[in-house]
Amino acid sequence: MKKYLLTLAAMAGLMVPAGAVDRVTHDPNAVNTETILHVWSWNFPTITAHMQQIADAGYTMIQTSPVQTCFNPQGTSKRIFGQRPDGVYEGWFFYYQPLDWKVGNHIVGTKEEMQVMLDEAKKHGIRVIVDVLPNHTSFSTDSVAPEYYKAVGGRKKMFHTKGLTPVKNYSDRYQCTLQGCGGLPDVNTENPRMQAYYMNFVNELLAMGVRGFRYDTAKHIGVHSDPTDKEAGIKVNDFWDVATGRKAARGVKLALPMDSLFVYGEVLQDRGVPEKEYADYFGMTASGYGWNLCQALEKHSAKGIDLVSWHHGVAPEYLTTWVESHDTYCNGNETAGISDEMIRCGWVFLTARQNGTPLFFNRPAGSTRSNYYGNNVLGERGNDEFFHPEVVAVNKFRAAMAGEKEDLQFSDSGELMLVNRGNKGAAVVNIATTSRALDLATSLPAGEYFDQVYGQPFIVENGRLKGVCKGATTYILKAK
Repeated sequence: MKKYLLTLAAMAGLMVPAGAVDRVTHDPNAVNTETILHVWSWNFPTITAHMQQIADAGYTMIQTSPVQTCFNPQGTSKRIFGQRPDGVYEGWFFYYQPLDWKVGNHIVGTKEEMQVMLDEAKKHGIRVIVDVLPNHTSFSTDSVAPEYYKAVGGRKKMFHTKGLTPVKNYSDRYQCTLQGCGGLPDVNTENPRMQAYYMNFVNELLAMGVRGFRYDTAKHIGVHSDPTDKEAGIKVNDFWDVATGRKAARGVKLALPMDSLFVYGEVLQDRGVPEKEYADYFGMTASGYGWNLCQALEKHSAKGIDLVSWHHGVAPEYLTTWVESHDTYCNGNETAGISDEMIRCGWVFLTARQNGTPLFFNRPAGSTRSNYYGNNVLGERGNDEFFHPEVVAVNKFRAAMAGEKEDLQFSDSGELMLVNRGNKGAAVVNIATTSRALDLATSLPAGEYFDQVYGQPFIVENGRLKGVCKGATTYILKAK
């Protein structure tokens, strides 16, 4: 157990003082080295079977899909997305509809299978993050486990006073935190009995070996400055104080120190969201940056798009970053039309950077730009992109660049992007569809270099990196 009690600094490759973490003030010397593979919709046996491959690909963490008991109408959900002949839908979205806080569901597998997976992850030095969602239950409130209702004090105590009323204005913090997100019934997360019941689940996961959490719809759970559900007798929004171990709920407290865990919240950027207040509790998602990066990939040019700034009020060393997420791929299909090659280019650029902890979303196996769900089988491994040689090369490059600051360069056309890391390495990305000649400033020592994947030659002369880059291709260079 002791070997897992690492500080957040050690886990993220950061140099930060002990004690309270300031996630707002950027430390220019902070360098992140970790990478996350989102094993989206893989079941536990599948994850276990591929753990060696994940480790070999250079990932240091994996993020699972939700593991709690979830809605399963009439034994459906064998496909990632679809509709049966009888009209009943089945799909990935059901595990975002909790029925109880017990480990195991029909999509990811049993508690016993999860323990086998966690033990295998430990053998390979991989930390496991679980996607958790205490904010809401299933649409089918009649399907919620009687034990869950009893534990929180009954149905009336389960939900906020207006928790069954859908949010209409997401910029209104009362609606955003006390009404139904996407119409899902909004749980009274300030109810001490609910908090204790949920924390028992969290502590069970920690005892099994889980070492981090992604909090779904985190911005829909209020912080101290947000309105409280006065009609329900709530005086303070204290869920995050309990979830992060600052206080106990009915004697139940987070079993491990927060600084031993990797925790981030899905606080999607929007007007009026108190990002800095959330940052007092955990790291956050850089959704705005991901959107900008995808705009550049779709245009095949970063010209006129700011890819240097992280576009966030929180220090970049505490942001979880992505090119795309399961939501941008599946919910609105915003990124589903972008080619695998372009997503790969975005990943290399993002992962080569100094800060952020990048998360690689593994698209479904067999997916194409006209068939987003491919083989459409829940539980199976996704496509091969997570271990593409360019992806593996940049994952290992990131770890090797510990301590090295970044310098970003872009060609006048915005088609070529260069991430210099001190004088030790550089990542070259061509987001044009055809070959381009590279001539950009670098700190690499003068001499000839060969890309880590393709052996493509480059040369550094008079502080300029020169070479020829194929379309939609990336290159990793390291100083000797």
